[in-house]
Amino acid sequence: MSRRADRLFRLVQELRGRRLAVTAAQLATALEVSERTIYRDIADLMASGVPIDGAAGVGYRLSPGYDLPPVRFTRAEVQALLVGGQMVRAFTDPGLGGAAASAEAKIRAILDDDARALAERQPYCVPQLARNDADRARHQRLREACEARRKLACRYHALDGTETRRVIWPLGLIGWTGVWTLAAWCELRDDFRTFRFDRLLSLEPTGETFPDTPSRNLAAFLANLPVHKRS
Repeated sequence: MSRRADRLFRLVQELRGRRLAVTAAQLATALEVSERTIYRDIADLMASGVPIDGAAGVGYRLSPGYDLPPVRFTRAEVQALLVGGQMVRAFTDPGLGGAAASAEAKIRAILDDDARALAERQPYCVPQLARNDADRARHQRLREACEARRKLACRYHALDGTETRRVIWPLGLIGWTGVWTLAAWCELRDDFRTFRFDRLLSLEPTGETFPDTPSRNLAAFLANLPVHKRS
């Protein structure tokens, strides 16, 4: 039932994102279901009052201005979101932590009294312990470099004691137990590498960006994770 609700939500979103009528075949491809399923779902949405115009064989279009009803969270979903927000504030950078706090306030604002009381009593707690400001600033610099696809020049102190200089493509920040690492494409090694935050001696933008290359992006890194090499 939950999967069907998700599919109906996605179907409305697909229709909202189109100016022109879209066929059942196009919708079936986007949602990875059969055209018969699309016809049934469209009929159910129309019967529930969603203003969809069109017909089978012609295409469908959502009336302009239609908005989805307010989101309703289950008790477990609220708990997951609140705990996730605490972890972001505790373990990442100030910018992302502020966004997590803002999101939590919005979530609490839409809860009814009973749900809000349950949220206050949820048992998980992630303390906001004092952290090194330089470490948190590094988190933010690396996150922003990943998002903007900015190349970085770095000095790195490896586990064997050697120090190297690299130009890297920052791809993602990966948290292990007690250690954060940067997943990157290393121009020196011409391969994927991971860099521990606490061993990065310096970081400077090169002024260049890197392309979103399918064979060198985060998805490709994760696909190679069991065999990727140490820096």
